[in-house]
Amino acid sequence: MLLRTVLLALSLSISMTGWAQQSQLPLLELFAGMHRIEAEVAATPSSRQTGMMQRTTMAPQRGMLFVFPEVAAHCMWMRNTLLPLSVAFLDEKGRIINVEDMQPQSDDNHCAAKPARYALEMNLGWFKSRGLGAAFPIIGIEKAASGR
Repeated sequence: MLLRTVLLALSLSISMTGWAQQSQLPLLELFAGMHRIEAEVAATPSSRQTGMMQRTTMAPQRGMLFVFPEVAAHCMWMRNTLLPLSVAFLDEKGRIINVEDMQPQSDDNHCAAKPARYALEMNLGWFKSRGLGAAFPIIGIEKAASGR
């Protein structure tokens, strides 16, 4: 029993260390209704390009917010991304435009249905399982735009 507890603790420690090493991005607290999101903010060209590449796990409440410098018809892809993800494209006010499901290691483009300012990636099915779709607001998004 003690050995099992030690192995579990070691496994969790390694998993959390791996997550911390993968992410050096700032965290932003967002809300989708009553659902809290811990979003890593990818606001530079380099961090947006790397995104969620090479990660093997993501906590249920974690995600990545891509902040684009302009409102445009942005698209996402999954090259070198190992996790299945859902992406919500958001307008300047943080309202969901559309949600796309994305499969790992694919070069398929997943695009905003109309010009977007942000994209929020979460684990596959996160938005659907919570009933979140077009026009639903993501609260706290203004902090990403202002750099706070």
